[in-house]
Amino acid sequence: MAGDLQLGAEVSAARRDRRPVVALESTIISHGMPYPRNLETARGVEATIRAGGAVPATIAVLDGRIRVGLGAAELERLATARDLAKLSRRDLPIALATGGSGATTVAATMICAAAAGIAVFVTGGIGGVHRGGESSLDISADLEELARTRVAVVCAGAKAILDLPRTLEYLETRGVPVIGLRTSAFPAFYTRDSGLAVDHRAETADAVARIMAAQWRIGGGGMIVANPIAEAAALDPALVDRAIATALAEAEAAGIRGKAVTPYLLGRLEALTGGVSLAANIALVVGNAAAGAAIAVAWSALGPAARSAPPG
Repeated sequence: MAGDLQLGAEVSAARRDRRPVVALESTIISHGMPYPRNLETARGVEATIRAGGAVPATIAVLDGRIRVGLGAAELERLATARDLAKLSRRDLPIALATGGSGATTVAATMICAAAAGIAVFVTGGIGGVHRGGESSLDISADLEELARTRVAVVCAGAKAILDLPRTLEYLETRGVPVIGLRTSAFPAFYTRDSGLAVDHRAETADAVARIMAAQWRIGGGGMIVANPIAEAAALDPALVDRAIATALAEAEAAGIRGKAVTPYLLGRLEALTGGVSLAANIALVVGNAAAGAAIAVAWSALGPAARSAPPG
């Protein structure tokens, strides 16, 4: 896979000098937010990571190459292009073989980050078991990737449109630790507490880094670091529940399926909440970026001996 990777100059220098790097997905830019808020958010997230002492590495596939660390023109392309595919694990080989371009999901970004030797990845929320997934089998590839690929994913829990109890059950079955960063509750994306518990509460980035090292020493796969949205930015749970119920009914009536569901629902939630869901989404991603930078710095500080099982 090394021949498919193209590291940006900043990321390449950071890897050479063993400085902390944080991976970022690109579907949030291309499929998760409208222009120009998507571009503003991408730039803001990268700035937050730099302010935290790490180097941002936004990942996408452009013209048949996995790009790890993008420049201004590439970010603009992701934010404005209307023909970019949404790439998960199954889509990566096709894009690479055909010279295609696309934005990477959580699963695809984990694969690319691990191949580039990046241990920490920041996103908004992971995918999971969709509501009704017990009959439809609509389960995000993110969960399987978390079970197999050694990357720590910093997120505000799973997207609120999902079946959160079944998502956590699936993660438990596949051996994925769910660590709460200064929280004992699994966050629900727009809200701080889903009513479900995490596996362990970690108070510091250093504690998270030590768990990462132990997870990979014993041959484990990925792990989740659940970082709740800031209290001031969190939404009213009742508002969120009403909007999700309406959006889900509309998606069902329209026959929307598969990878089109999440972008559709996020767009409808923005409309149904008068834009406050988008503001919350941006706030939680920026908060995750700050947490991810701190964890990447702590991971780097452990040194090579402690990091005996690198990402991969």
